[in-house]
Amino acid sequence: MKFAEALMDGKSSEKIVLKTVQKRHKSAFISEGYNKYYDIAIPEIDKTIEVKKDFKSMETGNVVIETEMNNQPSALSTTQADWWVFHTEPTKLYWITPFTIRDMINIEGFKEVVFTGTGDTKSKKAYLIPIEFLKLYSKKIQTIELVL
Repeated sequence: MKFAEALMDGKSSEKIVLKTVQKRHKSAFISEGYNKYYDIAIPEIDKTIEVKKDFKSMETGNVVIETEMNNQPSALSTTQADWWVFHTEPTKLYWITPFTIRDMINIEGFKEVVFTGTGDTKSKKAYLIPIEFLKLYSKKIQTIELVL
């Protein structure tokens, strides 16, 4: 999947998370254009959310937590989001803070790996976190309704 296709695919997850958040916080909105710090802002509580869609985790059993792309800090290294929400299957959202992600990596001793993702032209550094650990460390696991 090329970057533009992956971005559009990720945008669908952002819209799902936004609808969930707007049930309690009507002013929440998706950040316009590319924003490496967060995807969704919630002005009335001054919080932000980064959304990570990783349906491939259903096959691999791992979520990818990127730290560097094309020799530049990215994702976990640059985030300013208060929350990360992993959309790992059509009906599951895992809510976790970047602080907790970093703690999980340190406590569990996960090691960074370097690989070139399908559709990518440049390598990335990332942690491959077993979904069971994401479940264990998440602050909230939300089941969402599928709308067909």
